[in-house]
Amino acid sequence: MRFADANIFVRAVIGDDPARKAACDDLFLNVDRGEVEIVTCEAVITEIVYVLSSRSRYGLSHEEIRARLSPLIRMRGLRLPGKQIYLEALDIYASRPALDFEDAVCVAHMRQQGIDEILSYDKDFDRLPSVRRVEP
Repeated sequence: MRFADANIFVRAVIGDDPARKAACDDLFLNVDRGEVEIVTCEAVITEIVYVLSSRSRYGLSHEEIRARLSPLIRMRGLRLPGKQIYLEALDIYASRPALDFEDAVCVAHMRQQGIDEILSYDKDFDRLPSVRRVEP
């Protein structure tokens, strides 16, 4: 098993380097089939979303990012602790264009644990009816 860094996912999603895209597509086809296993982590998923959403680089919308990244996260051979949290976070992120992905990950963690209150000064959470923001 090998660890996959963010740039491997970005090359597959963006395709701005045809040779690398082809290599990543081959890799991910084998991962999707379960013939190859790779592992990644929360920091990598967060970096992928940051890079894809960056206006100075690719400027993809929240919905485009979810549409392109969700199938990769769902791959059978991808080991990602808390995989369902990141899929839910992408859904939250896509439905709330003003919300940062990191905040969407927090909300997904909260939902999984049955928590509806967050200690934060970040008023973006006020836009989510299922979350009550409390300042300490």
